[in-house]
Amino acid sequence: MKTSHALLAAVTAAAFLAMPVAANAKGCIKGAVVGGVGGHVAGHHGLIGAAGGCMVGRHMANKKDKEAEAAAAAQRTPADPSGDTHVKH
Repeated sequence: MKTSHALLAAVTAAAFLAMPVAANAKGCIKGAVVGGVGGHVAGHHGLIGAAGGCMVGRHMANKKDKEAEAAAAAQRTPADPSGDTHVKH
């Protein structure tokens, strides 16, 4: 049990050190922790799991951001089903 805590701490520290900019790491830390634990449990491959988890977490964060931007853009643009752009008085 003590070894897994040390491994988790090492993976987390490596993830923090590998980040060039904190703003670009959205989703990476959480994914690295989950992937590291999963990799460790699946056969003592915590570092490989952390790297994979970081990539997946980053991908999911980007996907979520794009969906949120699309939803915000859809709310800003009023839908005109008639296609008429003239203002009626």
